[in-house]
Amino acid sequence: MKNKAVILGNNYYIGLSAIRGLGKEGIHTVAVDYSEEERYGAASKYCSEKIIVPHYKDETEGFIQGLIDFAKKQDEKPVLIPCHDTYLEVIDAYLDRIKEYYLIPQSEQGLATEVMNKDTLHALAIEHGVRVPEIVRINEPNLEERVEQDIKFPCLVKPFDSPTFVHTFRRKLFKVHNMQELHEALEKAKQKELEVFIQRIIPGFDDHMYTFDAYLNQNSKVTHWTTCQKLRQYPINFGASVYTIQKHTPELFEIGSKFLEGINYKGFAEIEFKKDEETGEFYLIEINARITNFNQMLYKVGLNFPYITYREMIGSPLEPKAVTENTNRAFWYGYEDLLAVRDYIKTKQLKVSDVLKTFRRPKAYAIWSWSDPKPAFVFGGIIIKKVFRKVFRRK
Repeated sequence: MKNKAVILGNNYYIGLSAIRGLGKEGIHTVAVDYSEEERYGAASKYCSEKIIVPHYKDETEGFIQGLIDFAKKQDEKPVLIPCHDTYLEVIDAYLDRIKEYYLIPQSEQGLATEVMNKDTLHALAIEHGVRVPEIVRINEPNLEERVEQDIKFPCLVKPFDSPTFVHTFRRKLFKVHNMQELHEALEKAKQKELEVFIQRIIPGFDDHMYTFDAYLNQNSKVTHWTTCQKLRQYPINFGASVYTIQKHTPELFEIGSKFLEGINYKGFAEIEFKKDEETGEFYLIEINARITNFNQMLYKVGLNFPYITYREMIGSPLEPKAVTENTNRAFWYGYEDLLAVRDYIKTKQLKVSDVLKTFRRPKAYAIWSWSDPKPAFVFGGIIIKKVFRKVFRRK
């Protein structure tokens, strides 16, 4: 196949999993990053080519032009696969220019950003009849009264723009337990000029987090899908998946497919839901509009989403497929799961026995691969360097 696959963001295991999923199908993969530092995904034997472009945020125009210059040298349009929210935001903002030179599923400029932004996503969900947790905006009258009566403590202070918030605070949100903590969190966000809102916590442990993972074709119809259940995340309670299983939950297809098709979405999407432990109802929490953290597990159960994307984009789509049985397969990011397990046990949310019994499942690893071990060794070297830096800083 003449079309190259250009993967944005290879200093994280999502980019690595995309390279592997495409490379195993014989696709020429191109790892694109702004720096050689920590790009362990590009160490994969399935990486055919590596290039460096200007920083997507610090030199946005240069970044876009760098992508265009690369595409102009190719015989056929490359397929573009962003593997991080910040890359996706920039691509979405410049979609009209990028689509002249690259094949990319989304055709409506701004839609990817709209579903990533918590404010616009909340409005879309309500418009399409999907449950979302109750929120209070910080400029509403009687703020304290609304929080105490409708939201209640503890509650969450969340950003409208998640990538910028995470980059600033190294966390996805603030959990607050009283009015003083609430005002402190709001002040932190204000000082950084970040817009936030206050949200009710849907009751239920981390294993009440579920996902609907799907691909929608150019007619905005779901062609490939499955559902998963998170068991552990890091940071605990409000973090990214570190141990997730594929689990068939048919209600999520009914809710998720109707919503995504209703907003004319195209390409891969992952909707995160939380199941209310008291009512059993599912609430939409957020949408990942790029390849997901546990993409390697989805590959193992038969849904190679980067390749599904690639094939449709070059005009040779794969047959529709849904994984509707329970495969018992688990995704495991061992490095962060060890940190998560420590915190779960420390806070008495899990026992050691609860953790041990989960390891009986067959696993898809975030980084390690027996057939492609080099990225894991490069990643190990990165971690060792960070530990040494921290130790010498203390001394």
